[in-house]
Amino acid sequence: MSSSDFRQIAIRAEPGKAERLFRAAVSAFCSLTRPSRREIAQLEDLTLPLFDNVSVESRRYVAAALSECEYAPAALVRRLCEEPVDIAAPLLIRSRALSDIDLIALIGRHGLPHARAIARRKDLNPTIAHLIRALEKPTLVSVRQPKAIAQTAPETAEVVVSGPDRQQAPGAAVENARRRLRSMMRADAESGGATISPLACTETYVKLRETALTGNAAFFQTALADALEIDFSTARSLTANQNYTSLLAALRALDLGEDRAFLITVAVYPTEFPHPQAIRIFLDRYRLLHRDAALDRLRGWKAETLSKAIHNTWPAAANADIRKADSDNAAASVKARRF
Repeated sequence: MSSSDFRQIAIRAEPGKAERLFRAAVSAFCSLTRPSRREIAQLEDLTLPLFDNVSVESRRYVAAALSECEYAPAALVRRLCEEPVDIAAPLLIRSRALSDIDLIALIGRHGLPHARAIARRKDLNPTIAHLIRALEKPTLVSVRQPKAIAQTAPETAEVVVSGPDRQQAPGAAVENARRRLRSMMRADAESGGATISPLACTETYVKLRETALTGNAAFFQTALADALEIDFSTARSLTANQNYTSLLAALRALDLGEDRAFLITVAVYPTEFPHPQAIRIFLDRYRLLHRDAALDRLRGWKAETLSKAIHNTWPAAANADIRKADSDNAAASVKARRF
């Protein structure tokens, strides 16, 4: 009997059977010393369709069990991590199935509760640790209340003022940090917190990020071609190199912030960042790359695209003229023979 058959039986039966099957399958899997890819796929195929039919207690039990499992199914782990932090915490703290990209995405979606759990991971990527520190202690934004308004404002009004009486409105700090993190704020807050140019709009970044995270190079290259307004073959050549130099210039031309650029680059070139020093090198290169230089390279890529278009159009037009001339000559020859 296949895992699909078991699943269908559990779904059709009373909820208790789904609970027992869900727990038993994970427990049996965790007892395996070194599960095969087939066994990992079977567990995902069995448990994911049951997920919505099991209780919070079962989800919490499975999350705790898989957090200690070295070869936990990535899809099931990611699904559990979308749960509230009281369920997901063991996985957020210990699971090896979560990549740096997964962690950044989880912080962006769930904010401070998930971030605090992730901060407890051993050997946490310094860039992610910096994001969490910024989320915990976001920069306060203060405004000076005009005297006229201050005189007429109710005593119970909550305001943020500058100077020694400066205070933060309740909830404003967390919301401000969440908004900054979701937009992938700059990794180095001391550099001044430069804003993102309208050229690199959120829609473009999200499209690049999501296609990069699919792992399908063609999807990302198509999105990159659209963002840069170049042809697909040129966009493909930017990511065909063994290093990310060309992609770095492309992202700089789009005026993406450091964290956004890093997230996309690490998704396309995951093996280029085996240790924190590699991340530091990337950030240094990105900061030193002047945007005007990146735009010059972009103009070169666009010129290359135009050249290809002209090159492809010219032979076609020339061949059409030759075929027309040959057709006219043939018609004239037939007409001459008739006379």
